[in-house]
Amino acid sequence: MAWLASGCLLLGGFFFLAGTLGLLRFPDVYSRLHALTKADNVGLGLVIAGLSLQSGSPAAAGKMTLVWLLVLVTSSSVAHLVARDSLRRGEKPWSG
Repeated sequence: MAWLASGCLLLGGFFFLAGTLGLLRFPDVYSRLHALTKADNVGLGLVIAGLSLQSGSPAAAGKMTLVWLLVLVTSSSVAHLVARDSLRRGEKPWSG
């Protein structure tokens, strides 16, 4: 069980790192938002899965899962608002 928890934590950290690299490397706000929201949602899910496995408490695992669900809803909503505002301000998507 400890190996699975550690694997989830490491993989979650990798997704956070990938999202950060996307933020730094991608050329426009839309690509950056895509990289951040996808990587952070998956990364946080894996970190919470790893922590839930390590805690051994169903109550703690349930609370962490609720936090993750709240983050899923809010991050996608905020990303949508940022993208819509960027489009209204005239930010053009990058066209390679």
